[in-house]
Amino acid sequence: MKKPTPLKILIVEDEAVVAADIKDRLIKLGYQVAGTTDSGQQATDMAVELKPDLVLMDIMLRGAMGGTQAASRIAGESKIPVVYLTANADDENFLAALESAPFGYVLKPFEDRELQIAIEIAFYKHGVERERESLIAQLQSALAEVKILAGLLPICAWCNRIRDDRGYWREVQAYLTEHATHSACPECAAKLMKQADDLVNPSDPDRAAGT
Repeated sequence: MKKPTPLKILIVEDEAVVAADIKDRLIKLGYQVAGTTDSGQQATDMAVELKPDLVLMDIMLRGAMGGTQAASRIAGESKIPVVYLTANADDENFLAALESAPFGYVLKPFEDRELQIAIEIAFYKHGVERERESLIAQLQSALAEVKILAGLLPICAWCNRIRDDRGYWREVQAYLTEHATHSACPECAAKLMKQADDLVNPSDPDRAAGT
């Protein structure tokens, strides 16, 4: 059985020592580290360029763009799940984090197992969400096609007549005679070819017997 490809994770952390520690932990847990940065703006650019499977985001970042703002942009533009890593658990930061709809929230300091569980749950939830969005899109497309067909051929449920583009109700056969493109299916085409050949070359008993 083919071994699954390890998840690629982008680390966004403004403390270099902490970022290095997280990187080492991820590698030991079997993940790939796509890159590290301490900038929210750079994190959004790297998400587009590197296309990681998941982003570990510190809430408190240096610079104009904070962690929650960067996470919102990454989730909206790149459709990549974000898990917050933060040592600040006050209500204000927690509520700000919730508004960006993260896929996980881990408080520092944390154990390796906590980090792994948060990553795996976030990636699973993201996969389920993408699948749901795909199914909704397929359903909407199917409904749109049904509406188009209903608009093209409105049929009376009782008498089975068809309403034409001028609003008149017509018999199905009469409507199809005027609008359908006539052709033959493969089976009928073969029968017609045989009938034509029989007309051109009528059967001759002597020829059939080889005399």
